[in-house]
Amino acid sequence: MSTYGSFPGSRPRRLRTTPTMRRMVAETRLHPADLVLPAFVREGIGEPVEIASMPGVFQHTRDSLKKAAVEAAAAGVSGIMLFGVPEEAKKDGLGTAGTDPDGILQVALRDVRAEVGDDLIVMSDLCLDEFTDHGHCGVLDEQGRVDNDATLERYAEMAQVQADAGAHVVGPSGMMDGQIGVVRDALDQTGHEDVAVLAYTAKYSSAFYGPFREAVGSSLKGDRKTYQQDPANSRESLRELALDLEEGADMVMVKPAGPYLDILAKVADAVDVPVAAYQISGEYAMIQAAAERGWIDRDKAIMESLLGIKRAGARMILTYWATEVARGL
Repeated sequence: MSTYGSFPGSRPRRLRTTPTMRRMVAETRLHPADLVLPAFVREGIGEPVEIASMPGVFQHTRDSLKKAAVEAAAAGVSGIMLFGVPEEAKKDGLGTAGTDPDGILQVALRDVRAEVGDDLIVMSDLCLDEFTDHGHCGVLDEQGRVDNDATLERYAEMAQVQADAGAHVVGPSGMMDGQIGVVRDALDQTGHEDVAVLAYTAKYSSAFYGPFREAVGSSLKGDRKTYQQDPANSRESLRELALDLEEGADMVMVKPAGPYLDILAKVADAVDVPVAAYQISGEYAMIQAAAERGWIDRDKAIMESLLGIKRAGARMILTYWATEVARGL
């Protein structure tokens, strides 16, 4: 006869007996308000273009982007992060299309704000990589290296034009030293004190960005290891965090999310500002590909991956499944 039931302590399995019981005692819950939808808008196309390496994700037209924003807001998603994809002929060494008030990203920001107003937090990627003919996140010097200080001047201008176009939040993502302070000053000096700054605080040089490069039509040759963080390192993320907070970051982010849950947990434990995590293109593509082959249950894998990110400390999760997941919660 088993004596298992005679032990005086709690039996954890009693709290797992039914779906209702498990739901009641769940320590981590996802809510639509936790989610932010990254979205791409491409110049010069007449209909949405599916991204081959990210099945189900599209480069939007201006009209289809507005529709996606309305759908996200209706599902209860908190925000949308916009990335612009200019025509190839408009790329140059300085990424001037990124600061053109009539450039694709600024036009899209105005479109989405006009469509959803304040019902959705409209965020903009503040970086040059989509707009440069060399694909790097900054201006290059004569030796072909990213010039940190020259790039900061461009970021200051980008912050102003994106705020003018209606961004509630700007997300400096280039990992330049001093970028948060420069962007904050540029916003404050141009009357945009209410525009928040989401710092890409711990952005690692990751192999998981591959599909994103297709999504934005990147011209990059080589890599970004000289300015993005080394995947081998952990402590330097906390140094970056301290600098970003000192310079005025309103929110901070870890990117990628899944492979860096340890970093996410450390950052979340260290701050009292909202912490975001970006479930990036490669994370999306792996689940989609495995599910298409019948190797995993797609919906369960999506939810488990998002719960892991939330459990590690993220208050906000950027995910390409944002609208879909929000509808199901």
